[in-house]
Amino acid sequence: MSSITIRDVKTILTAPEGINLVVVKVETSEPGLYGLGCATFTQRYLTVKTAVDEYLKPFLLGKDPLQIEDIWQSAMVSSYWRNGPVLNNALSGVDMALWDIKGKLAGMPVYQLLGGKCREAAAVYRHADGRDVQELVENVQFFKEQGVRYIRCQYGGYGGQNHKIQSPENAQPGAYYDPDAYVRSVPKMFDYVRDKVGYEIELIHDVHERVAPIEAVRLAKQLEPYRLFFLEDPLAPEQIEWFQMIRQQSSTPIAMGELFNNPREWTPLIVNGLIDFIRVHISQIGGLTPAKKLASLCEAFSVRTAWHGPGDVSPVGHAANIHLDVNSPNFGIQEWYGFSNIIQEVFPGCPELRDGYVYPNDQPGFGIDIDEEKAAKYPCSNELPRWTLARIPDGTSVRP
Repeated sequence: MSSITIRDVKTILTAPEGINLVVVKVETSEPGLYGLGCATFTQRYLTVKTAVDEYLKPFLLGKDPLQIEDIWQSAMVSSYWRNGPVLNNALSGVDMALWDIKGKLAGMPVYQLLGGKCREAAAVYRHADGRDVQELVENVQFFKEQGVRYIRCQYGGYGGQNHKIQSPENAQPGAYYDPDAYVRSVPKMFDYVRDKVGYEIELIHDVHERVAPIEAVRLAKQLEPYRLFFLEDPLAPEQIEWFQMIRQQSSTPIAMGELFNNPREWTPLIVNGLIDFIRVHISQIGGLTPAKKLASLCEAFSVRTAWHGPGDVSPVGHAANIHLDVNSPNFGIQEWYGFSNIIQEVFPGCPELRDGYVYPNDQPGFGIDIDEEKAAKYPCSNELPRWTLARIPDGTSVRP
């Protein structure tokens, strides 16, 4: 047994770009040896902090930080009721931090502990939007000139915009959109974009579960001529039985998983060949330990990885994504948000994007740190984002 023990566990809350981030720091009895993990659940960041500080910390103090698998398994069931974004994110923060510690102790990057590299860097996709299709194409061309070869195309945000909304009197406030107008606009958008940029660039679109299941089936069929790299999250997790109908009627590749928490959600889609890419939020499923197992399951069924990588993943979480990307033989693509100068000041050692590929650094662990004094200058804000309050024209609250 290792003589090193867990001495302290704490959460660090910061929002350098106005997006709430949660980082867990696990300190050990070895002077200067600590690890960082991502536990970011932006919309409920304070509940994650409570779960870490009040429950996981006393559970972990004095334990051997090298026993990652045992700690993950025992911590997962320590509350008896388990799963869900709060407890999974809290556990992820600890889990990633333990992998970071083990890498530092071994003097190796985490990807080496996982078995080494299958590739030197991870290809990424970037997000292009626009107020109209002309502006969208300009943004696609901008990324293309930077060497990016995979681009997600949206037209006025998720669910579109500028739709005429006629609501009943006294309808509740919210982020209104028209799912019918939106779904009609998407094939027209790709027809225009393909005409302007051709077929050498791989294009992606995110439905964000904003249409009825039968409309998702129809949309996947209508998008076949435009050869998407994948259609992202066409259905909600509660509607996974509809993926069989999409697969039976369309050859458009499907990516799914942003809101998944539990293996029972993704397993039937993978083993039955109903999706082509898994794109879970790694901290949402509990960290690097379950994500590595999920990647191996996907490999056995020819499903590729496309881990969730928006602004509400901390740079520590992005680093974990990249280490897994370069290690996994069935890596597909990595969503990439991009790091501002402020983010890089708070989180020194961020992975680097060059010519459409993101490279991990070769420092031990995840190779990333946090400047806690600078992080404290950017406090989190306890306000719900408006986009999560989605409503259709008659005022009904729907999934965002």
